Amino acid sequence: MEKERFTMLLLEPGEIFFEDYSVRMKLNDLSDDKNRCWMDGRLKLCSKSLVFVNKDINEPLIKLQFKEIISIEPISIKEKESRNILSVQCRQYTEMLKGNRLEPYKFVHKKACFLVSFDYAKPDDCLPQILQLLRASTLPTAEQNAMVLTIVHSRQSRFSFDTSWLEDLYEQVVFEVQANKVLPLIINPGRVLLTNRRIYFQPYNNLDQHPVLKINLNNVKNVIKRRFLLRQVGLEIKSVQPRGNKIEYLVLSVKTQEDRDKLYDCLMKQPDLKLEMVPQNQITIQWQNGALSNYDYLLYVNSLADRTFHDLTQYPVMPWIVTDYTSTTLDLDDPSIYRDLRKPIGALEPSRLERLKERYQEMSDKKFLYGSHYSAPGFVLFYLVRKYPQYMLCLQNGRFDHPDRMFNNVADVWKNVLANMSDFKELVPEFYDPTNNGDFLVNNFGIDFGYRHDGTKVGDVQLPPWAEGPRDFVQKLKNALESDWVSENLHHWIDLIFGYKQCGVEAEKADNVFFHLCYEGAVDLDTIQDINDRHGLEVQIMEFGQIPKQIFHLPHPKRLITTVNLTCKTLLKTQTIHSQEDETQSEEFSLQQLLVFPSHKEIISSITLMNSSGDDIASVGHDGVLKIYSIKGGKLTRSISLSNLPLSSCVFYQTKSGQYILVVGSWDNALIFYDVEFGRIIDTLIGHEDAISCLAWSPSRNIIISGSWDCSAKIWHSYASGTKIKPQDCFIAQLDHDSKVTCLNISSNEELLGSGTEDGEIFIWNMNSYELQFTVKGHFSKINAMIFDSECKNIISCADDKLINVFDLQTSTRIYSTSLDNEPLTLNWISTLLLVGDNEGNLTVWDSHGATFRSKIHCHQGSLTAVSVTSDNKYVITGGNDRKIMVWVCHGL
Repeated sequence: MEKERFTMLLLEPGEIFFEDYSVRMKLNDLSDDKNRCWMDGRLKLCSKSLVFVNKDINEPLIKLQFKEIISIEPISIKEKESRNILSVQCRQYTEMLKGNRLEPYKFVHKKACFLVSFDYAKPDDCLPQILQLLRASTLPTAEQNAMVLTIVHSRQSRFSFDTSWLEDLYEQVVFEVQANKVLPLIINPGRVLLTNRRIYFQPYNNLDQHPVLKINLNNVKNVIKRRFLLRQVGLEIKSVQPRGNKIEYLVLSVKTQEDRDKLYDCLMKQPDLKLEMVPQNQITIQWQNGALSNYDYLLYVNSLADRTFHDLTQYPVMPWIVTDYTSTTLDLDDPSIYRDLRKPIGALEPSRLERLKERYQEMSDKKFLYGSHYSAPGFVLFYLVRKYPQYMLCLQNGRFDHPDRMFNNVADVWKNVLANMSDFKELVPEFYDPTNNGDFLVNNFGIDFGYRHDGTKVGDVQLPPWAEGPRDFVQKLKNALESDWVSENLHHWIDLIFGYKQCGVEAEKADNVFFHLCYEGAVDLDTIQDINDRHGLEVQIMEFGQIPKQIFHLPHPKRLITTVNLTCKTLLKTQTIHSQEDETQSEEFSLQQLLVFPSHKEIISSITLMNSSGDDIASVGHDGVLKIYSIKGGKLTRSISLSNLPLSSCVFYQTKSGQYILVVGSWDNALIFYDVEFGRIIDTLIGHEDAISCLAWSPSRNIIISGSWDCSAKIWHSYASGTKIKPQDCFIAQLDHDSKVTCLNISSNEELLGSGTEDGEIFIWNMNSYELQFTVKGHFSKINAMIFDSECKNIISCADDKLINVFDLQTSTRIYSTSLDNEPLTLNWISTLLLVGDNEGNLTVWDSHGATFRSKIHCHQGSLTAVSVTSDNKYVITGGNDRKIMVWVCHGL
């Protein structure tokens, strides 16, 4: 029972517990006439105090801080012949958990003498170390900490992992290192041992329920490198226990980044480790497309930025969203109730910002606008004191905050963060998590927090009139967070907290500058030799708050609201369907082979549809031949040799006069114009100085774009025979590139043109002015294909490097990237599914909303080089290295 009562939260933050002893203790108070009885219990030896845990749970724990101890010496008394008794004289002592209640500690401000009788050990077993710690307590705090660390190191150097605790005699030891187990406000030192089967943590003390923590590597689901006190020395291990699927976390900190990285690398190499890793870009695109909520995405971004629920100095941070805490109803469709997410919390109120800027201008070097942070341990516990009172008692030396300064009223806190010159705190995730029923707002423990100045007893948090209770309050805030208005603007707040506006010039422009010690890299603690300076910096970092690690260096992409609404409607529809017992599950997407045309003598390079129904299709290949097929008739209808060199591409259009023209690109630098109705070549245009590699057609603009190995793309008016205008007179513009152009694609709204090159660069052009919008180095090698999404918000590319990338067109930020087993060669859409053809003849189906691969269909022997889809999504036509054209019927859309 005593081990359950004593936790390291009863110590100072960061204080170390060494060991405990079975003892009896009594207060030897000569001024008190009462005959004090001996009390059975255990004595906890800690780095800054002695704590006696009474066996009687109704009696308080007694803490004797070394800095308050006058003397410690062994004595003999009449009752005892042996010298197994220590006399501890102190100026004051502390009583905690009286009646096993969570309440402020009682500080007894009077001299006292405690007698401690050891049941099994001898005073000499611990007295030398107690005296060392007593001497350390007389030093300044930094020097005291240094001396404690020396004592700790001395103890730890004599300690190695006890291999008798290995679960399996045949386990192979991979790596061993000294580490701290980190919990909120707690650091427990020990040793970590990694084997090929498990990871073990053995603390130096006997505080934990189990002497050694054992985690099977096959239960580990995630391993994340973490910062600890702005140093890259942390590691967070997430595991799921087979029984009950209980999720557990082990957070470790080691001495150096080198040790951390070595432990991480060794862990990641173990074959038993099967992680559920989700690429960052996949999560971003899932959020952008509505497959992930704003709340879950913010938690994910927090995690990427080293914010974790297991470290109060880096607790996840969430934005204030709602500004109305006085109305009786909350209209989520009213934009006026929402906070401006483009501004940091300190810049929301203009007059306060002006005063802050005036102070900023008067500062010398290392200027800052905000002398207080938006997230720090004290702010986190300000919100959560009712849920975690023991943390607040630990952080504030056994005291709660003054009743008037506590979290008493939501509306008052919002007013304060708008007006107060030193209050800029954001929120914590609990405000948006209805699964906890708003328990942090309720004094469930019945703790006596005191009375406010108006005589009101501090109890539950006062909620706004529009909230029917704690759970309703949190649910409505969650609904606000998931609203269209927030979805349209949340990327601005992400830029401020986690992105490109977090620091530097952009932060200054955005009025987002904090005290310099908040930022990662502002100071290297390992290089500071003076222990007092180092301690001062550590305290500031611990107490003031830390800026999250910057994870976005370009503007964050915006959420696609229409897609989000569509996804929500689809989910609602799906839930309705599944709620009906008679309804069967929706059919998975699949392809059924309809026709095979054994056509070309060499590789097929391009396929185009010749009408909206897709009844007629055309293909060109490296054999220099153009072929036309009828799906309805199920046969080849025409075969024309156009060139002695390979043909690379073809597009189809109808002129104003009604001519049906096929334009074919050739390796002999020519565009060949073929009249389908009359079955003849009507003209040839030597359009480039090298082979033509790709073509694109814009119906609304009536233009052709040709890409070439001469490092250019050219824009041409469509050409028709029977006019005085020659093809060369149709030239409009030339778009220059740095290497060979390998692919082209036009957005569905025909506002943008994308071009890819042999060196992996993506060019985005404005179709109105033909000016370059931006370029991005999308790949490490030749881009094989690219395609815009239906909303013209993203462009997807694939390349020789086996990568598929998705770039946001507004910010040029890569929001998704994945590596395939095979080289992707061609891309096309069928509804919201992306079809990816590869060099092994497979057609892989990628769900753009969920950013997941759904299925793989083997279509050709050798590479699948061309894919086309009819406008009604009924047919998919593929061509490949096996010289075949295949027509597939689609199911499950």
